[in-house]
Amino acid sequence: MRAIVVKSDQSLQWQEVPEPKPKANEILLEIHATAVNRADLMQRAGNYPPPPDWPEWLGLEAAGVVKSAPQGSPWQVGDQVCALLGGGGYAELVALPPELACAMPKGLNMQEAASLPEAYATAWLNLCIEAELQAGETVFVQAGASGLGIAAIQLAKLLGAKVVTSVGGTRKAEFVRNLGADLIINHHEQNIAEVLAENPVDVALDCVAGPELGACLKSLKRNGRWVIIATLGGSVSEIDMNDFFRRGARIIGSTLRSRSNAVKGKVMAALEKHVWPAFSDGRLKPCLHAVLPISAATEAHEILQQRQNLGKVVLKVK
Repeated sequence: MRAIVVKSDQSLQWQEVPEPKPKANEILLEIHATAVNRADLMQRAGNYPPPPDWPEWLGLEAAGVVKSAPQGSPWQVGDQVCALLGGGGYAELVALPPELACAMPKGLNMQEAASLPEAYATAWLNLCIEAELQAGETVFVQAGASGLGIAAIQLAKLLGAKVVTSVGGTRKAEFVRNLGADLIINHHEQNIAEVLAENPVDVALDCVAGPELGACLKSLKRNGRWVIIATLGGSVSEIDMNDFFRRGARIIGSTLRSRSNAVKGKVMAALEKHVWPAFSDGRLKPCLHAVLPISAATEAHEILQQRQNLGKVVLKVK
């Protein structure tokens, strides 16, 4: 089979690689589409290695057709599924535990379905499990026009929450407004901490952190939950702990990729039950910025590197 391989100079090449050999309890998925995530750029740069037992090639999500399945598996040959992966999505085939796959939302095509697992699994894990977001609460979503930001905004609105989000520029502000964001902070023109001070939130989903984190935490409501999933803005900040602990606020560090397959499987099952029907009936819509052939993976990465995308960039494999 073929896969995208990261060469020693960090270039990407679509080339022949060994075909995966599923373990006794795994399914083999023929990949029709995969999607690009910022974690792929980190892995390409050597900063985010895949977990043990996953392929070295990139790709955290995919949609395709089950090519083989063990006896007793919940899946049968020919089933169309989308899947959360530890790696290996930029390829023609991938072997995976059956619990990491779920039925595609009805009415979506392969490209649309491939854009969902990573972002929505991350949003569900952190908003619903870690932060226990409730209807009527207010959530702050950093980088609202990113793939994860889009998923978090749509999920929070589906759950009945009010959404405050940050974006860079008026074009992105208009985009997230159409997603249902209630309050939009253009960080090119506004100070996030100052806006949050006037609009306190119960929950935050933060991929930025950085020096401004301490100032932002001062506005968190009593018993608020601030979930940090990345530190794109920097890893150091000063926090007033006297103010912080007296309000019962919580900082939660969280990553999806390091979770057990059992936890990931529960997240995927929750998405299939609670979120996928909203795609099928039109309450939610996939947001695709571009669909490119797998041979154009370098171009796809450049789109994310330059922060040009409004929505997911998808690679068509088959």
